[in-house]
Amino acid sequence: MAATDREMNPESEKLQFRLDVPFPSPRDASIALGSLSPDREPRKGGIDKQLMVTDRTLTVRWSADEARILRVSVDSFLDNLSLVLETMQMFAPPASQ
Repeated sequence: MAATDREMNPESEKLQFRLDVPFPSPRDASIALGSLSPDREPRKGGIDKQLMVTDRTLTVRWSADEARILRVSVDSFLDNLSLVLETMQMFAPPASQ
């Protein structure tokens, strides 16, 4: 019995999404990364989320088995990102440029 493409390479049919969020400074991007990194996906399988900072940009990459799972994860992340940004504006000192 021959294996399907998905059995041989499960990543080939996963849905991918990438979000780049620019910040005023590398420090601000690192603060956001530290605030958002602890949030793990509640579901044990079907979704993978990677966060990284390069210079002053926070990059988030998702890989999911199903569109619904991807949508829920991205939506939840955007809600959390919005809260982090509001908190940073209220309590963080202005970014030095």
